[in-house]
Amino acid sequence: MSGLVRAYRILAYVVGVLLAFGTVVFLLDELAADGSGLQQFGEDAGIVWLAHGWIYIVYLVVTFFLWRREGWSVPFVLLVVVAGLVPLLIFWVERQVMHKLRGEASPLERVADSAT
Repeated sequence: MSGLVRAYRILAYVVGVLLAFGTVVFLLDELAADGSGLQQFGEDAGIVWLAHGWIYIVYLVVTFFLWRREGWSVPFVLLVVVAGLVPLLIFWVERQVMHKLRGEASPLERVADSAT
């Protein structure tokens, strides 16, 4: 596994965890009773969004280099990019990327091939 692929995988997991945690923090902040401990935790942990934003930018750069090296289609790259913005989607997309990089048919491609 090349350094670029390893960087992609690490960044995908970090972005995914930060996004999922940030979503939980947002929900705690919005849904908890005013002045409660959960709401205070939600406000204090809001810094997660800043970390997610900066790491997501690095994720985009690594994705760009993988796209150029591997010659992915534009729709696939858009899926990889959007995955860092939709909670939990990035974990599924990371699996699809790894299938594609290993030259294997992903489960999604196998279903499409069997339908034709």
